[in-house]
Formats: sequence, C-alpha cells, structure tokens
Amino acid sequence: MVYEIVKDIGHERVVELLHWLRKSKIAVIGDVALDIYWRADMKKSELSRETPHFPLPVVEEWMSPGAAGNVAANIAALKPEKFFLLSIIGKDWRGDLFIKEAEKRGIITDFLIRSDKVVTNAYCKPLRRGISDVEYEDPRIDFENFSLIGREEEDKLIKLLEKAAEEVDILCVIDQMRFGCITPRIREKIEKLSKNGLTVIVDSRERIGCFTDVILKPNDIEMFKALGIQKEPSKLSIEELLEFAETFSMQKGNDVCVTLGDRGAVYVEKATGKKYYVPTVNLAPPLDICGAGDAFLSVFSLVLGAGAQKYEAVFMGNLGASVVVKKIGTTGVATSEEIITNYRKHWAKN
Repeated sequence: MVYEIVKDIGHERVVELLHWLRKSKIAVIGDVALDIYWRADMKKSELSRETPHFPLPVVEEWMSPGAAGNVAANIAALKPEKFFLLSIIGKDWRGDLFIKEAEKRGIITDFLIRSDKVVTNAYCKPLRRGISDVEYEDPRIDFENFSLIGREEEDKLIKLLEKAAEEVDILCVIDQMRFGCITPRIREKIEKLSKNGLTVIVDSRERIGCFTDVILKPNDIEMFKALGIQKEPSKLSIEELLEFAETFSMQKGNDVCVTLGDRGAVYVEKATGKKYYVPTVNLAPPLDICGAGDAFLSVFSLVLGAGAQKYEAVFMGNLGASVVVKKIGTTGVATSEEIITNYRKHWAKN
C-alpha cells in the first residue's frame, strides 16, 4: 500500500495555520453535558452513625462543559471569527450551570434550546484521596435521557441548524448520547447540508457507521465496531489500519480520519485516493486521555475550515490533543500559545 507519512509541517506553517484558523466560521451541533468534579479527602471522613459507611467529605468542587460542550470550549479558546453551538438542554439546575460554565469560556449560548421534556446530561465524578497522594475516581454518577427527543425539539433544532449553516464554512457533529439530539431526522439534515457543499465532520461514539457523505472522524475502536471487525486495533500495523480506513471511506462515500491514540492518526481522501499516516510524539507520564479526542476534533475542524490541506489538519489535531493529555484530572482545552509551545518542545527538536 502506498501512503505518505507526515511527521512535521514546520514551525512557520504551524504558526501560520493557528493564525488562519481565527478566520474560520464554524458551528458545532451535538450532545452537551456538564462535567462535575468532587474531590474528597478521606482523612476527614468519619463513620456514619446512620449507615455502615464512611462518607466522602468533599473539599473541592469544579465544573466544566463536557461532550460537545468540551469541543465548544476548545473551539472558543482558539477564537474563530464566527462560532455557533447547537444543542438541547433541560430546564434544570444542571442546565443553568452548563450555561454559566459555557459563557465563562466565551461560548455563545444563544443557539441552545432549553426544554422541560429533557434532562441536561451530566457526568459527576467523585475523586477520593487518602493518606497517599494517589487519587482514585469512584464510579461516575450520570444524568442522561432515556427516550428520544420530541418532534417539537427536533423542529427547533433543524431551524437553528439551517440558520447556522448559512453563516459557516464547516459543521462539526458530536453524536455521543444513546438518546441525544442527533436523531435520524437531524442526521438526514446534516447529510443533506454536506451534499449541498458544506464541509461536515462527524464524531459519533456508537453510530459512526450510520452517517454517509460526511467526513468521518472515529477512533480505531469505533471504526472497527462499525465495520464489524473483531480485532484489536493496537496490534495491527499502520498499513492494515489504513486498509480498513480505506474500506470504510468507500462504504460511506467520503473522507475518513481515524485517531489511533498514542500512535497518531491516519487519513484517507476518497476523491484522490491519497492516504496519510500522521504520527504523534511519545509523551512521558502522567497522562490523562480524557478530552484528547475533543481537542483533536476542534483543532482539526478549525484548521480544515481555514483552507489547509487534510494532512495539515490532522497534524494540528495531534498537536492539540498532545497538549490536553498533559492536563491531569480535567478535560481541558488547548490554546494557540500552548499548541506552539508544545510544538517547539516535542516536535521542533526531533
């Protein structure tokens, strides 16, 4: 198989693309969530008188936008010319807090639909520490919807999507929840916008195989699940992974970008048949991969929207992700300054 390996695009080009992406006009549509963190100091815990348990004494609490909200936070941190976030949240305390945390990060919330027929998704993460410095995360407490959104909410979201699509160059789709806002009707509308010329990039946790005629950005496990392949991606060569990505691209009618964790990413251009492998750098622990995919998607989409080459967008996505994995205990964002510093530290010297 013939493919190109892109190890570097050069410091000057990195700086140039970070400048260009500020001219991007982008919309994000998808499932948002509120990430809630509670840090408990078990040294302060006392056995409950009412139950045979030691409670978690919370000594610190913080929150941030999660899921599509974290993608939005990453995009807002890079300051594009125009940016819309489209989603549906509940009329509940988590929705109030989501809006507060989103606006803190410069995210415009005018295109968020609030409905009393849904709950605002939330991931509540209790973190506990004892005598040692080692911190453990307890099972999450999740709030999510367990039924499809109604026709009224769908209609509102479609109207907002049509309005946003007239003003942007690129649409980023985050389909994360089992019963989220990317319903079959919304998906059909997204695909139609792509066929009409809008650049659309889709990241879907469970349904990446349901989308056609859009740029697909699964990770390797998501792609294998969509293809029905019972193999361990980390044990396969880059050539083998590119073959599967090419098959997926042919099936779905558009480009495919597959992230490979600490190996980087591969990209298949359907129109030209070109294939790229873009490795990332090996970083020393500690690492926290939570939010790395969001950072990749955000930078990748903005750079692509600024008119860069596909392999350049992948390279820049790797740069953004490698900033975020060093932010322990939070999803985090990658700013332009952090991306440049990261490049100088880990790429320029190689």
